[in-house]
Amino acid sequence: MPNAATSGDNLRPIGAASGLFHFIMIKPSHYDDDGYPIQWVRSAIPSNTLACLNALAEDTQRRGVLGPNVEIRLHTYDETNCRVRPDRIVNLIRKQGGRALIGLVGVQSNQFPRAVDLARPFLAAGLPVCIGGFHVSGCIAMLPELPPDIKAAQAMGISFFAGECEEGRLDEVLEDAWRGTLKPLYNYMDKLPALTGEPPPFLPRKHVRRTSGSLSSIDLGRGCPYQCSFCTIINVQGRKSRFRTPDDLEKIVRENHAQGIKRFFITDDNFARNRDWELLFDRLIHLRKTEFPGLGFTIQVDTLCHKIPNFIEKAAEAGVRRVFIGLENINPDNLIAAKKRQNKITEYREMLQKWRDHGAITYAGYILGFPADTKETIIRDIEIIKRELPLDILEFFFLTPLPGSEDHKVLAQKGMWMDPDMNKYDLNHRVSHHSTMTDAEWEDAYRAAWAAFYTPDHVRTILRRSAACKLGRPGTTLSTILWFYLMILFEGVHPLEGGAFRLKFRRDRRFGMKIESPFVFYPRYGWETLTKVWGYLRVYRQLKAILDEALAAPDRWTYSDIAIAPPQQDEFERLSLYHATTGGEAALARKRRDDAIRAHDHAHDLPLHSGDRAAVTAAAK
Repeated sequence: MPNAATSGDNLRPIGAASGLFHFIMIKPSHYDDDGYPIQWVRSAIPSNTLACLNALAEDTQRRGVLGPNVEIRLHTYDETNCRVRPDRIVNLIRKQGGRALIGLVGVQSNQFPRAVDLARPFLAAGLPVCIGGFHVSGCIAMLPELPPDIKAAQAMGISFFAGECEEGRLDEVLEDAWRGTLKPLYNYMDKLPALTGEPPPFLPRKHVRRTSGSLSSIDLGRGCPYQCSFCTIINVQGRKSRFRTPDDLEKIVRENHAQGIKRFFITDDNFARNRDWELLFDRLIHLRKTEFPGLGFTIQVDTLCHKIPNFIEKAAEAGVRRVFIGLENINPDNLIAAKKRQNKITEYREMLQKWRDHGAITYAGYILGFPADTKETIIRDIEIIKRELPLDILEFFFLTPLPGSEDHKVLAQKGMWMDPDMNKYDLNHRVSHHSTMTDAEWEDAYRAAWAAFYTPDHVRTILRRSAACKLGRPGTTLSTILWFYLMILFEGVHPLEGGAFRLKFRRDRRFGMKIESPFVFYPRYGWETLTKVWGYLRVYRQLKAILDEALAAPDRWTYSDIAIAPPQQDEFERLSLYHATTGGEAALARKRRDDAIRAHDHAHDLPLHSGDRAAVTAAAK
């Protein structure tokens, strides 16, 4: 089949206006288990890839990349909160004339089937389509050849972009599309661009207002120095970090504030490893003090961020109110198996308590399905977390061999089974086999984990901890808990893909699945919606009563429990965190050894010689 993306003849039916070029940017959603795109009136998180590409495209407009006589019109769609109608987009281009490129941007593995389905009507209309994102980039980075799904899409005439679009790379794609010579593949994985001075991410307010809390996004750095085997970022964005400047950050803040946006999600995988974190925080602190006092931020960090002098203090002063933490597991053996050696369970309590003391709501990701996991050990570990770690939100994920990760590469090399349906690679579905658990046991353990953490009793504990903190925000904590709990309980999607009021459209069903009769679809959709609303209200009333109880408790300000109590001399002996597993015992022994060595070095103001170090280590044991 000829490549429709590279044929100039295929563009002619769309319009004859020679001075107009449409760049359509679509961030696709992915299908639920019934084959309908997951969409909401308001979604949870904005698409930073869409924001980055929109900003780069606006820059091509300003620079007149296609020539002084060509107008570039930009059209942006985030399918998680906006229905995408290819027929209407095609009709718009026909009516206005000119040529066009359809860009499906930031496509993750679970979104790839939907992206291909969206491409079909555009290709049929003679429009070139290009898909970019982590799925394409990850496969090219880690596999010896393209997988069947990408090959099949190429045979349809879809072009692909691997890598990042900065440093003028988007210019090349737009110029080729304008000339009708779009290449089958743009591969920039061998050289990742610098971010300094590049147009910072920006989305029009129409997108931001469709996210919960009118939240916009920023990426201030890309790449990660660690080697976690389940991670795709290190292979797609590289292990050498690249950064934006404080001036870039201020520009983002000012442009967004001008359209009424005051809350931001900094999407860096680990902001604590940004070498310029202090300069960036200092700029935010200055802006909050002098011009924009209401700025608020959500960041992602590692479990050792509290060891960086003044990091948490300056984060709080800069307006950080929510923190995502890659906890991943409390069994050191599992962490080592995943090459996440940087996580030290002996640091978890101090780190979480410090964030709590500075008023941040803490979220932690927790992966289920490591080699040492069973349903029993998973539930045991969750009970330990509930009792001994002051976490506000715990979100669970299946251990998933995502294309682009080392785990996926290893399983592929060994010929191990992985589910061929990329739509399931959303971390909310099991897509491989476990070494000891059966498939049913693993899936049951995943469901049981959510049910074990979000019990009314533990919600009461979380709210009491928040209410007892001078900087705590128990009302906001409850709304966050509700968001996570309700998505799992009623919507059947991971909370990070959740939103407010689920939308379904009968004719948007997955390619190859039967379009349902309106007499079946609409009554069921209506009944599902009413049932969920009633369930939402029931759970809200139950948890709101718990909040009211926590706020009115006579011992509100003196409440304490093991998780939030100040460190005690004997806590390393008492806490199950360090004694439930052999890995925990070993981690505790390492901490005692290191503490003893540091104490000796401090006392003598000299490093230990090897013989002395061995003696101190033996004494610590």
